[in-house]
Amino acid sequence: MNITRRAPLLAPSFLAADLANLQAETERLADSAADWLHFDVMDGRFVPNISFGLPVLQAVARHAKQPLDVHLMIEEPQHYLSAFRDAGASIITVHLEACPHLHRVVQQIKQLGCKAGVALNPHTPVAMLEDIAADLDVVLVMSVNPGFGGQAFIPNTLKKVAMLKELLVDAGSDALIEVDGGVSLDNAGPLVEAGADVLVAGNFVFSAPAGPVATLASLRDHLAGLELRADGSSLSRRQ
Repeated sequence: MNITRRAPLLAPSFLAADLANLQAETERLADSAADWLHFDVMDGRFVPNISFGLPVLQAVARHAKQPLDVHLMIEEPQHYLSAFRDAGASIITVHLEACPHLHRVVQQIKQLGCKAGVALNPHTPVAMLEDIAADLDVVLVMSVNPGFGGQAFIPNTLKKVAMLKELLVDAGSDALIEVDGGVSLDNAGPLVEAGADVLVAGNFVFSAPAGPVATLASLRDHLAGLELRADGSSLSRRQ
């Protein structure tokens, strides 16, 4: 018997937004198809780039209606968790590769009242989450190498998401699978079929000629037009 999956969440990535007009970008997404607002924090150490920090997150939070999904691509994230919570984060995701004491960091995030996520770089196997899967609210699968926007989607991500879904089911975990990097109309359906629950899209949303609101609506309509099944069968266009 086929069971219809819940619709995936959409999380536009502010790394690709108009950085000179973040208030306007935030406000025009308020009534859009965006479910979360994705906020990438880079420190120039864990990844070879520097992006947003706490003051920018605070400014965005003043105008945001959706939860702020904060992805910490930084070394020693445990020192900054409470500051990001206070700045407006609802979901805080840290990288497995940056946390030698990952269980402790996950518990810190939960104690702050935020949803706890763990991100995996493209080379990191999902099996490394086996002993902590039941404690997680979100697992973020990087479908590009972290540090820069506009990269091409790594095809192996589809296999990795399917393996992660199996691991989470076996662990009895309700964690959402989030995919970040190169998401578009070309791969959104296959990603959801593989098990993705949250799709992060940056350049696809903010660089589209139609604008982010219309592009998010188009992506939502595209996914709504697919039969989303939980039994592993292929997605098909509704008649």
